[in-house]
Formats: sequence, C-alpha cells, structure tokens
Amino acid sequence: MSAQYDEGHTVAGWTGFGVASVGAVVVGVGVCAVSAAVMAVGLAVGVVSVLVTWVLHLAGWGKPPGRRPREQWGMRVRDSAAREGHAGCLGCRMAGRGRRTAAVATPVAAVGEPEGAAAAESVG
Repeated sequence: MSAQYDEGHTVAGWTGFGVASVGAVVVGVGVCAVSAAVMAVGLAVGVVSVLVTWVLHLAGWGKPPGRRPREQWGMRVRDSAAREGHAGCLGCRMAGRGRRTAAVATPVAAVGEPEGAAAAESVG
C-alpha cells in the first residue's frame, strides 16, 4: 500500500522554479561567455522568478505554510484563504495580509505632568 501525502506542488511553486531555472541557465551562459551583461540579465530573471512566485501565491495559486486538508492536495486547487493571508507567512505579511493584532493604547502624560501621573490616573 502506497502512502499518500501532500507533496506541496503548486502552480506558483512550479512556475517560479521554471523561471528561476531559465535565469540560472542565462547566468551560466554569461559565465561561459565571460559577459557581465548576460550574467546581470540572468540574475534579473532570478529576481523576477521570486516576484512571479509571490504574486501567484497571493492570487491563491500557492499554499499556506504547514499541512493542507486532503481535498486541497491537488496542484490545480486554488487556496481559498489567500485573500485574508496566512498566519506565519512572510509573503502575506509583506503584502499587508495576514493576522493582525489590535493596537494597545497607552496613556500619554500631558505637558508639564510627571511621567507616572497619567498611568496612575488610568489605573485608579
């Protein structure tokens, strides 16, 4: 009996890998041709691969960190939680998505008032 598991293959992952592979080949050609310009183009393609992967992840074609439910194991299944952002996901936080915590208000001392006075008034 073969074990079934989520391999994590996603459209975002494979697309990013493909673009990054092209960038690596271009860098290799630049090294062989001793051309700094071609190597720079290859490195730029590598940066584009990161951006393409990130945009596809935010569009729902990636996967959140951790395990997914079995019905979402397929490669062509879009992530329905991508719009809200994933907890613990750096890419989602960089895009301004994800779990946000409420700001805690702290009392501010008035001009000329000792520092501890505002805090003492709010407590008692």
